[in-house]
Amino acid sequence: MQYSINIITRQTTKPIEIIDISAEVAEAVASSGLDTGQVTVISQHTTAFININEKEDRLLEDMETFIKRFAPKDGNYLHNLNPLDGRDNAHSHLIGLLMNTSETIPFSKGKLLLGKWQSLFFIELDGPRKERSILLQISGI
Repeated sequence: MQYSINIITRQTTKPIEIIDISAEVAEAVASSGLDTGQVTVISQHTTAFININEKEDRLLEDMETFIKRFAPKDGNYLHNLNPLDGRDNAHSHLIGLLMNTSETIPFSKGKLLLGKWQSLFFIELDGPRKERSILLQISGI
């Protein structure tokens, strides 16, 4: 068993942003030299998450609308009374209770084994941010 670690960095430009990272993860797996195994994709943040879902423009709009309705930014949150980094981002942390920090995806012959309609997303909930980090741990043979 061998493994490699890669880091994808991204700048985000919107308060809520759903970014397809499928191609970047697939490229990292393909260039790892490994034939079969799994890649674990991890957001290194508490207000940005990893998700597998369908990439369809109207659905992505629905997802953003759902997030905004579920935990509005202007809610009455105790965390926002004295935030650690000066950002009123309690809503981002609360939405994160229902999201994944990571996803693990198998691969074979150097290709991700995602379903026909599946894409891998990095979901920013507290943007814009100058730099966000996504760690990839690729392991296999």
